[in-house]
Amino acid sequence: MKVIALVGPSGTGKSHRALLVAHEHGAEVIIDDGLLIKGHQIVAGVSAKKQATAIGAIKTALFTDPDHAQGVKEELKVLKPRCVLILGTSKDMVNKIAARLELPLPELYLDIEDIASPSEITKAKKIRQHFGKHVIPAPSVAVKPKLSGVLTDPLYVRFSKRQKTGSKSQLWVNQTVVRPTFNYFGRFYIDNAALEQIIKGAAQLSSDVVKVQNIVLEEVPQGTIVNMDLTVRYGKPFPPLLDAVQERVKQVLEHMTALHVVQVNIYVRKLVLPEDMKKTYAHA
Repeated sequence: MKVIALVGPSGTGKSHRALLVAHEHGAEVIIDDGLLIKGHQIVAGVSAKKQATAIGAIKTALFTDPDHAQGVKEELKVLKPRCVLILGTSKDMVNKIAARLELPLPELYLDIEDIASPSEITKAKKIRQHFGKHVIPAPSVAVKPKLSGVLTDPLYVRFSKRQKTGSKSQLWVNQTVVRPTFNYFGRFYIDNAALEQIIKGAAQLSSDVVKVQNIVLEEVPQGTIVNMDLTVRYGKPFPPLLDAVQERVKQVLEHMTALHVVQVNIYVRKLVLPEDMKKTYAHA
């Protein structure tokens, strides 16, 4: 197994360029901030971006927790990659990560200054310092289950690479921008009553939903499960109606709160008959 490393100070754009480096050097997996990433999937690990403190984030990135390291080691044994890219702030950090994951020391150490211009590095530093934003080299759909409750935004980037022939090739990469927990100037909390109002509002955007009640929220490792009871107007087929309500509740709740909604479970407890049907049954 070949190991290569991308080294540079925090906030200089290593994660932003990780997919480009992996592509150019044939690395099949990336180890970055506690995560093992293959293609468009986070296949193992715990994100340092989820930690409450900067010290906790550093420990996570270094795989100091034995269970964390073991999970990544086991996945590496399954994947059997021919080349691994490790990201770190220094050669010493990269070497420690390799040792903890029982990987060979890197054959090649790339410095961020070798692949990014001074102006690009300066811009990356300003974004980190002023906005506290970090990049994870994986798409949002893979990141959100790992970082439920952390604000995320998709980032689509096109890199240009000049070929030996003189022509240019384009590489599009799908990444995620996050604002980690330890980077907030304070903490934000969302009361359950506020979440319930968001859920009710989303569900009742459908005129066929008369009432929403008994909302129960469950927290699981992957994110949040929503359970709720509905009173629905009789007349339309249930499957398409309830599918639409499920999808709307999930979209609105995720958009407004940054939670990762794993499931929306709907229980129809009561039907409301149209007035003409009520009269028909009343005279029957």
